[in-house]
Amino acid sequence: MEEFHKGDIVGRKSYGVDIYFKIINFFENSDGRKFSSLKGVYTRLCASAPLEDLVRIESGAQMARLKDISLKSNEQMGRIFSRRQRERELFLGRAVQLDKEPTKNSKVEGFDVPGTVLHIDGDEDYLDLCMSTYKQLNIPADGYNIPEEKQPGVVEELLKKHAPDMLVITGHDGFIKGREDFKDINNYYSSKYFVEAVKVARRYEKSKDDLVIFAGACQSHYESLLNAGANFASSPQRVMIHAYDPVFVIEKIAYTSIYDPISIKDIIGGTITGFDGIGGMESRGKFRLGIPVSPY
Repeated sequence: MEEFHKGDIVGRKSYGVDIYFKIINFFENSDGRKFSSLKGVYTRLCASAPLEDLVRIESGAQMARLKDISLKSNEQMGRIFSRRQRERELFLGRAVQLDKEPTKNSKVEGFDVPGTVLHIDGDEDYLDLCMSTYKQLNIPADGYNIPEEKQPGVVEELLKKHAPDMLVITGHDGFIKGREDFKDINNYYSSKYFVEAVKVARRYEKSKDDLVIFAGACQSHYESLLNAGANFASSPQRVMIHAYDPVFVIEKIAYTSIYDPISIKDIIGGTITGFDGIGGMESRGKFRLGIPVSPY
C-alpha cells in the first residue's frame, strides 16, 4: 500500500477522485483499520477515508484543478466589476442632477463607501484566499483563523472590536459518512458550531438589516443556520460550495445601495454554486455613495 504523510494532497478512489483533499491526521478504527482525516483543498469539506482508498495527486493535476477554479473566479469577478460600473452611474444619477452636457462646475465625482466585513474561518488557507479576494474587490475586511469548535466563544468579542456590517462564519463541514438522517445536526462535522456562533451573533445584534450574516460550508445544515439567524447559508441540497461563494454573496451586499433590498435571485445568481449550494432571504445593501471627492 502506498505510504502517505500529513499534508499530502490526495483523492478518494471510491468517489472517482472528484475532490482533492489534504491529509490532516491519521487514526485507527475499533478493528485496527487505518484511516485519514481529510480537509478539502478547493472545497470546504471535511471527510475521512481508509488509507487504501486514497491516491496521491501529483503537482500537475493540482495545478490544472487550480487553473480551472481560478478561471471561474476571474470570470465572476469580471462580471462583478461590469455590474458595479453600471450601478455606480445609477447611484450618481440618484445623488446629483447632472446637466445633459456637464461643464467643469457641474461635473461631480463620487467616492465609494462599501459595507465592511468580519470573516471568521476555520481554515487558514481559505481565509487567506478570501482576504486576498476582498482586497481585489475593494471590500474592507478583517479576518481571523479560528477552529470551527471555538468560533462561538470568540464571535461576540470580535463583533464588539470591529463593528462590521457583515459577518461570515465558515470553515469546513460535511455530512458524516455512514449516517442517514440529513435533518439531524449531529450528523455533520461542524454545523452545530456554526449554528451556535450565529446565535451568539444574533444575541449581539438582532436586526438582520444591521448585521448581515453568511454561515456554513460544504454540505452544512442549511435550515438550522437560517433558523439561528443567518441571512444566508449553505447548503440547501447538501452539495459542495465553491471556495469563493461566501465572498461573492458578501460582495453583492457590500456594493448594493442602502436604499435597495436585494432579491435572492440576484444574490445567489452571483455565486458559482447557485441555489443548490447557497440560499437565504432578502436583505438590504450596505453601500453608500459619497460626494464630492475632496481635492485634498
